[in-house]
Amino acid sequence: MTVIVCAACGFALTGPLTELPALPARPGDRCLPKADGSHRATATVPLGFYALDPEPWGAPLVPCDEPRPVFGGGPCVGDPHDVEGFLVSAGTRNTVVLHPDDARGLQEDTDYDRHASGCCGLPGQAGMNRKCPCGTHVGTLANDCITAYELHLEPARVRLTTD
Repeated sequence: MTVIVCAACGFALTGPLTELPALPARPGDRCLPKADGSHRATATVPLGFYALDPEPWGAPLVPCDEPRPVFGGGPCVGDPHDVEGFLVSAGTRNTVVLHPDDARGLQEDTDYDRHASGCCGLPGQAGMNRKCPCGTHVGTLANDCITAYELHLEPARVRLTTD
């Protein structure tokens, strides 16, 4: 079992988790109404597990000529500086992806660009929006209706410890 801790202070960000051999396919139920009235997708990673995402994820975003998702589980995003262009992630590879409810004590970054929010939540395109109680930014929550429902922790800002 693995516990994920803040690399800056050692605070346990999760309880014991089990690593999955690969990131599961992202559920295809984004934007669909759920029984509870929400439009949030089913979580990519089940409770009690984590996986590494080998693809670039999150900010920064860079221009791209073809329409494709900005990052895994994300929407297709137009480039505001190029009417016919698009944006894709040039962010970190191997982010630690887990069910958002497996994170303990993470705090919302109150300075996070609220203009980067979607209609139902955070799409994760504007950079890290979750902090350790010590104040260190450690990851990005994506929970908008047009994105996968997942928490990405930056590998340089966390440590995976085994018990």
